[in-house]
Amino acid sequence: MTHLWIRAEQRPHEERVGLTPEGAAALIAAGFKVTVEDSESRAIPIDGYREAGCDIAAEGSWPDAPADAIILGLKELPADGTPLSHRHIMFGHAFKGQPDGQVLLERFKSGGGTLYDLEYLTDSAGRRVAAFGYWAGFAGAAVALKCWAAQKQEDAVDPLETYTDADALVDDVAADINSTLLPRPSVIVIGAKGRVGTGARDLCAALGIKTTDWDMAETAHGGPFPEVLQHDIFLNCILATPGCPVFVPASTLTDTRRLSVIGDIACDPTSEFSPIKVYDQTTTWDDPVIRVNDEPPLDVTAIDNLPSLLPVEASQDFAGQLLSTLLTLDDIGSGIWQRAKENFDKAMAG
Repeated sequence: MTHLWIRAEQRPHEERVGLTPEGAAALIAAGFKVTVEDSESRAIPIDGYREAGCDIAAEGSWPDAPADAIILGLKELPADGTPLSHRHIMFGHAFKGQPDGQVLLERFKSGGGTLYDLEYLTDSAGRRVAAFGYWAGFAGAAVALKCWAAQKQEDAVDPLETYTDADALVDDVAADINSTLLPRPSVIVIGAKGRVGTGARDLCAALGIKTTDWDMAETAHGGPFPEVLQHDIFLNCILATPGCPVFVPASTLTDTRRLSVIGDIACDPTSEFSPIKVYDQTTTWDDPVIRVNDEPPLDVTAIDNLPSLLPVEASQDFAGQLLSTLLTLDDIGSGIWQRAKENFDKAMAG
């Protein structure tokens, strides 16, 4: 019997989960054993999992889970350096040379465990089977617009908090923008046709902001891209991969520009493939923005768990996408799971 263990997220401001009570019930009906850790922060209450027939474990008890349990989480594990012996399904951010990722891989190496990275769960055509992209785009555009409004009023950006739903987020951003008494900003979205870009465009549309939408055709020439500097806000919705063009070079800091806010929604600043070269660290819920130039101001927001601003909607969407793949865990040595394992093995050998 395959045993899936849902760990509580231990990162601050992380309320999402990769399995809903309805999904847990489907797994149990298919013969799985499902254990769910209690959590003080999870947006979906524990009672639904209990009613679905899950075993309930103490928060943070996954290190003591049975050796054959497969641990499902979303964001990073506590950085305590302990060896990792279980099979983990999570976003590891470890296969592109990220410094923290190399530390994580060393923990798997010393413990003998395996990482099935959620980013690398792909179908036979190479498409990801589950992604938070839409809600990352939606929330990321919202944060960038909040930063723009604060900048125009020479205010600090308030620490972020979760929202009950998308409508509440839209209303909050609208209030910020309207308080500036300025026309709506001009926004360029690169990666506009993907999941992330679609979410970003939908948020802007809800606020009456018409976007300049670029995708592969507009970026195929490889740059430079002076058009980016002619907008108030640039929303980067393209994942950093080898060969990715540079949209914002370091010279932007001294170039003549209208650009005043960069929303790096894809958010991979420590990767050598990052298309934005004016910053090198993520921002946080408490400090959502980095000012990289003063005159004229240029602010960057780059938060790596944006969908958690809308934890219920994001969890339901992602878990719904992922469920059919979880139902194949009985055959973890083939298909989607085998491909993910091959990526892990390659990273471990490299």
